[in-house]
Amino acid sequence: MPKTQLNVRVDEATAEAARQRALQRGMSVNRYIEELVRQDAGEVGHTFVEAAADFMKQYESVFAEEFGPERKGTR
Repeated sequence: MPKTQLNVRVDEATAEAARQRALQRGMSVNRYIEELVRQDAGEVGHTFVEAAADFMKQYESVFAEEFGPERKGTR
């Protein structure tokens, strides 16, 4: 997805908090803020569900081999 530059102005305390939180998470400030906006917009849940569905499609045969039909409905 192409990126768009967005410039925002915040006070120094907010900027430092963003830097520290991004550092704690091992990501850039840009990525940190992008993730905050996605979470706020509710996109994270949708993205997770899509990724989980893709994962299950990709590894469906592995799950079928491991858990097979004989274990269907058991936990």
